[in-house]
Amino acid sequence: MKFLLTAINAKYIHSNPAVYSLRAYANKELEEYIELKEYTINQHMEDIIADIYKSKPDAIGFSCYIWNWNMVREILKDISKLLPDTDIWLGGPEVTYNPEEILKEFPNVLGILIGEGEETFKELAERYLDNGDFKKVAGLCLRDGFTAYRGLTDMSKLPFLYDNLEKFENKIIYYESSRGCPFNCSYCLSSIDKSVRLRDINLVKKELKFFLDNNVKQVKFVDRTFNCNHKHAMAIWQFILDNDNGITNFHFEISADIINDDEIELLRKFRPGLAQLEIGVQSTNEKTIKAINRVMNVDRLEKITTSIREGRNIHQHLDLIAGLPYEDYNSFKNSFNRVYGMKPDQLQLGFLKVLKGSEMESRAKEFGICYRDDPPYEFYYTKWLSYDEVLKLKQIEKMVEIYYNSDQFTHTIAFLEDAFESAFDMYEKMAKYYDENGYYINSPSRTYRYKILLDFIEKYDDKRLDIYKELLTYDLYLREKLKSRPDYLADINTDSYRKYAKDFYTKEEEERRLLPDYEGFSWKQLSKMTHLEYFNYPVWDMSKKEGGYVLFDYKNRNPLNYDARTIIIK
Repeated sequence: MKFLLTAINAKYIHSNPAVYSLRAYANKELEEYIELKEYTINQHMEDIIADIYKSKPDAIGFSCYIWNWNMVREILKDISKLLPDTDIWLGGPEVTYNPEEILKEFPNVLGILIGEGEETFKELAERYLDNGDFKKVAGLCLRDGFTAYRGLTDMSKLPFLYDNLEKFENKIIYYESSRGCPFNCSYCLSSIDKSVRLRDINLVKKELKFFLDNNVKQVKFVDRTFNCNHKHAMAIWQFILDNDNGITNFHFEISADIINDDEIELLRKFRPGLAQLEIGVQSTNEKTIKAINRVMNVDRLEKITTSIREGRNIHQHLDLIAGLPYEDYNSFKNSFNRVYGMKPDQLQLGFLKVLKGSEMESRAKEFGICYRDDPPYEFYYTKWLSYDEVLKLKQIEKMVEIYYNSDQFTHTIAFLEDAFESAFDMYEKMAKYYDENGYYINSPSRTYRYKILLDFIEKYDDKRLDIYKELLTYDLYLREKLKSRPDYLADINTDSYRKYAKDFYTKEEEERRLLPDYEGFSWKQLSKMTHLEYFNYPVWDMSKKEGGYVLFDYKNRNPLNYDARTIIIK
């Protein structure tokens, strides 16, 4: 007997912890009968079908999510033509909440695993070996109805998935220390399971130590609200601080407004790059917050994110969702400006997805939400937000991604904001400028975006153009090691500059005062590996009065934003 567990991921760097957990939980006795294959939605469907066919499985289990359901559905239409005697099972959030409809749509599917699947899958696999009755397996939806209810999983009984890291090379490691969420946000499936279950902290520490000992680049916690249990969160944060290897980064999704002073104090001790926090704000409209059953103190959240930012060591990612009840265009603008004012390292503008099984789905008609029938079930418009306005927000979202989230224009954008009534107005006008010039269709290269931004500035704030050129030059050299300034930024590599640069690097070769990490390199090599640039304005700190030379050290970059280390030379 061969049972093939199939995962179709959104990207190659992703992995699917669900199928690994199913196989691992099935224990060693069943492991030899269980095969696992991972694909991506970017592969050709025909290639995936062919690869599945070559395995000649007796049964196939597809892991179904919002990002792969369209492809899985297409595969289901044809796979039984090639493997008519192979049983097909489905599981995952995309099929848990309307299993009877799916079984009706796909007559070749034998059944669906409902909810958490580890124990259910283990018993299912055992039935294949002893020719048992599937109806006796709890947690299934079969053609003649549901079997017995399956209780929630004991987190501490789940096996560790990553004893062998070879198959996860160059992929994000996902880790789960808890399941469930105490909150009741109407747009989220996690709100359905309100019983938060924690993995034994000693197991967690042991497993995190394994990642640290193996210098894993990033571990992404999939806990829905990591810090809902303060004792649990503190224990984990203290452990990764005490065992920091200087390499591994940990990603946590948290609720910021419930962080306490002890947690803030502990986070302040982290090295830059040790942790990053994803914080779902979604809206600052009080009526909207109440309508989506969200519990959040925006004033406190603002205070906490400011306190974390002041530590200059934690990357903060804040989220907004367009399309929520009572949030019209102006309300979203206000939410944007307030969250933008919190100065996150990344600001994600998301668009409401009406997920199967969520409260938002049951109230969509009440809120006048029109949305796609197929994944990702994204909304088109609501009572409060027209489709024309949604299209504008989507263009603004692209501008935020390019000119804010990229971290490539930090100083220029911060200065440019003062030329507009608000940050939202600035990005709105950027979006219109991009649209009018066809840049959404003909996407410009990364470096040419500096030129586009300068052209935009010339239209709206041309009186300070000289300062903007230097700000753009500074931002450009923070990321890019160029030989000279682009023509549109006015190259100032005069003979006097070249003489100063040669004298500087010659002296640095002798003294190694500013570049101690470049031992053994000649002055010519130093000049190629780093960059020295003169600025008339103190663009690194506009509160200063005088400019000067800046040395850009590309070997030592900021782990939070990848900027080159800079040394100001008067």
